[in-house]
Amino acid sequence: MGSLVSFLLVIIALSLQTNGQPLVPAMFVFGDSVVDAGNNNHLYTLIKANFPPYGRDFVNHKPTGRFCDGKLASDFTAENLGFTSYPPAYLSKEANGKNLLIGANFGSAGSGYYEYTAKLYNAISLNQQLKYYKEYQNKVVRIAAANKANFTSIISDAIYLVGAGSSDFLQNYYIDPLLYKAYTPNQFSDILMHSYATFIQHLYALGARRIGVTTLPPLGCLPAAITIFGSHSNKCVDKLNKNAISFNNKLNATSQSLQNGLSGLKLVVLDIYQPLHDLVTKPAENGFAEARRACCGTGLVETAILCNADSVGTCANASEYVFWDGFHPSEAANQILANDLLSSGLSLIS
Repeated sequence: MGSLVSFLLVIIALSLQTNGQPLVPAMFVFGDSVVDAGNNNHLYTLIKANFPPYGRDFVNHKPTGRFCDGKLASDFTAENLGFTSYPPAYLSKEANGKNLLIGANFGSAGSGYYEYTAKLYNAISLNQQLKYYKEYQNKVVRIAAANKANFTSIISDAIYLVGAGSSDFLQNYYIDPLLYKAYTPNQFSDILMHSYATFIQHLYALGARRIGVTTLPPLGCLPAAITIFGSHSNKCVDKLNKNAISFNNKLNATSQSLQNGLSGLKLVVLDIYQPLHDLVTKPAENGFAEARRACCGTGLVETAILCNADSVGTCANASEYVFWDGFHPSEAANQILANDLLSSGLSLIS
């Protein structure tokens, strides 16, 4: 039934397209490793995925910097919107000329709403991602004019995807005793909400009008989180999931307040918590054989440099696994998540 619904949603999206053109002129992506399409390849950081076995199931079977065996949920979203290529990673050599007319990807693994999270991993903070977006606009004014494209439409009619917050908790708050002691999870969420609201306001001021922001996933169900925080249990860590739910409730309330206060803004919260939780707790019903262990290596904790060509135990068929590495979904899971994003984000393209 889930596959049928997803198929029908894609058909609806395709039927809305006219003359083979995408539903929107451009797509912009901001956030962390869940959406990084290769920007960290160009940074001095350990948080990279530009080596095998990452990318083995991608179009050219080569690593691109995506933290996945293949496509990200944002890649499938671009396809669902009718794009025949993906918004290029802004720091990549592909981000030039006409390629920029369909948007750009500013995501950076290790980034987050909390400024210091990005500093810890030498990632691109959301503030810096905004600066790159301003730089992008200055470039595209000239490119659009040369190609008789409508710059205003590219900016105001585009879809903006924002996906962050997981790194703030899993790669900073939960592992930093000073931070954990200074703030309760609730207080830390409030800090992140302030940063999120400021980010959206700045993005709006730069012309964004159709923004989709993803919730936190069930943090306590990620393989690495269970391994590190699960007290030798193979079950999702309830405390982490409860904190994610609390954050997501605040995200909904803050987003509603922002939409009410900013004229013409469409701001939709895209839920990935429940869809991913369903995949983890009911894998067989969704076509998966394994949800506790990831495909790469032992599947218990590996990610980034720990997930490499020499990792012992890497699975042969990632499509049977909900997770590719200790923190990130497989391409097969990403496709299901993207179809859920399409259903919850239809108002952005209507």
